[in-house]
Amino acid sequence: MKHIACTFAVLLLTISWGLAKETARTEQRDISYYSEAALAEADEYQKSQCKLDVSSPTDAKDLPVVVWFHGGGLSAGKKEIPKLLRNEPLVLVGVGYRLTPQAKFPDFLNDAAAAVAWTFANVEKFGGDPKKIFVGGNSAGGYLTGMVGLDPRWLKSYDIDRSRIAGLMLLTGQVSTHFHVREILKYPQGKYAPLVDENSPLFHLAKTAPPILLTVGDRKIEWPGRVEENAWMAACLKAMKHPHVEFYEHPGFDHGQMGGCAEAFAEMRRFIDTVCGK
Repeated sequence: MKHIACTFAVLLLTISWGLAKETARTEQRDISYYSEAALAEADEYQKSQCKLDVSSPTDAKDLPVVVWFHGGGLSAGKKEIPKLLRNEPLVLVGVGYRLTPQAKFPDFLNDAAAAVAWTFANVEKFGGDPKKIFVGGNSAGGYLTGMVGLDPRWLKSYDIDRSRIAGLMLLTGQVSTHFHVREILKYPQGKYAPLVDENSPLFHLAKTAPPILLTVGDRKIEWPGRVEENAWMAACLKAMKHPHVEFYEHPGFDHGQMGGCAEAFAEMRRFIDTVCGK
């Protein structure tokens, strides 16, 4: 009964989103998120790629913030503001990051950390609350989310502890070592061989990690192993007595369709509200 009630609530929320008026928003595009000193030493690819867009409701003040990393296997894609969050009272930050083959490991992880650090330093100017910064992403973006939010190495150089992140939202993210990272570093294991080392979010699990939402498609048609490894992460965190971990599987949705799954984004909104105490 609890599961049925939860599903019904999500459906009602999804329907209400569809009927809601479009929120008036202010958008600023192509903001460089590296410091002037860093850009002075950067190549042209980093300068052009490492930019973000900010979308905020008109007259926004002290709103929750979502930093969003796009998917594309670390080799494709471009910065995006999630369409299914545009009508919500949220400040949205869509991040571009370096991609292979131009980028080398760990360029994209350095970029993810720099973008999150920029958000902490600047989001108040856009009506966001720096105490309510959520980091999320789709597929490879979910991998970046997991790494920057769970492995303290990446934010350390900005004097930011991962505990300052309000929550992590992985939409069908790879939580074992990303298959493209294995390619770049010339690991001997094949694409689908399970691997958990320091370059995987799973390696850095801890009871003290930020609240985390894991959302995946249908295990029958998802990316091979994606549902199972996310379920494993959720189980491990719960075994560690992590105070807030949520895991959802969406029947009928394959990997590529999850970016347009309204129920998944409804879960994100509910997760944000819960963490923020609404």
